[in-house]
This record gives sequence, structure tokens and C-alpha cells, in this order.
Amino acid sequence: MNDEPKPRLNPLRAAPNLLTILRICLAPFLVAAILENRFKVGFILFVAAGLTDAFDGLLARALKQRTIVGEYLDPIADKLLLSTLFLVLLHEGLMPVRVTVLVFGRDVCILLVSAVLYAVAGRRDFQPSIFGKINTLAQVLAVAVVILHQWVQTAWVVALRSFALWATMVFTVVSGLHYAWLVAHKPATHGAKQGAA
Repeated sequence: MNDEPKPRLNPLRAAPNLLTILRICLAPFLVAAILENRFKVGFILFVAAGLTDAFDGLLARALKQRTIVGEYLDPIADKLLLSTLFLVLLHEGLMPVRVTVLVFGRDVCILLVSAVLYAVAGRRDFQPSIFGKINTLAQVLAVAVVILHQWVQTAWVVALRSFALWATMVFTVVSGLHYAWLVAHKPATHGAKQGAA
């Protein structure tokens, strides 16, 4: 009977992580398309990036290829892409200043609080809340429709752009407050540094 252990999968060769890396690689091309006013190309690239985000999770479950690298890489790729696009669209005068300031203000506050909690209490079990997921969805929709609005300026696109920007501001505030509430009501894990599983 052959009891040889199966070779460990290189996390950078796992199909879901390759899709996540592809999403990161799409970012400079997407930025270039927006800066060159090629909004049709930019919108197509953004949709392609969104599809990689949807399929990497599905593949991870279907192929049983969930990895620690993927758990960290996926949200980093999302934040990198969205944050870069908010800044580029703001630079081009296409994204309202108040929306960008709210988005970045919330993320900076969460990063600072997370860093302090990790340094003081060894906590790093920060699971995304339902409001955080809705906020991310609103941000994705806002970026997509702002880009689309430069290509297609029909009435429904204008209305959807306005809705997406307001939804982003509302859920940025709500998810930030909900995160603060969770932090305040979650018991500390004194001296417990969790090992990677």
C-alpha cells in the first residue's frame, strides 16, 4: 500500500491565486486606458477584473485549493485595484472628492485599528462583515458606472451613477461604524498570537 504523502501545492500555482494575480496585473492596463480616455477599453478591463474576482472564489471551493496566500492575496488585490481606480478617477475629475475621501478615510482607520489590536492583543481574526461586503459591492458598482458613464451617457446610466455614488457613501459610513461596534464588543484575546493554519 502506497502511503507516500501527496506533494504540497505551490500556492502561487493554484488556479484561484493565478486569477487573483491576473487581476493585479490588469490594474496598470486599466489605469492607462482611463488616463488615455479609452473608457470602453477601461470598462471591459474592469469587468474582466470583476470576473476574476468572482471565479477565484468559485475555483477555490470547486478545486479545494484554498490557501493562506489566497486568503491574504484576494482582499489585497481588491483594495489595490479599487483604491488605485478611485485615485485615478479623482485625478481625472470623474470621481467626487467627498466619495474618495470617505472611502480612503474608512480604510485608513480600519488599517490603523487592526494594526493596534494586533500589536496589543495579538488579534488578527478580522472577518469581513455583511456591511463590509455590501460596501465593497457598492464601490465596485460606483467605479464601473463612473467609467461606463464616460462611454455611454444614457439616462439610466446617469441615474445608476448617482445611486452607486450615494450607496458607496452610505455603506462606507455604515460599515465603518459597524466595524467600530464589533471591535468595541469583541473580547480581547490576551497574548494569543494565532499560528497560520
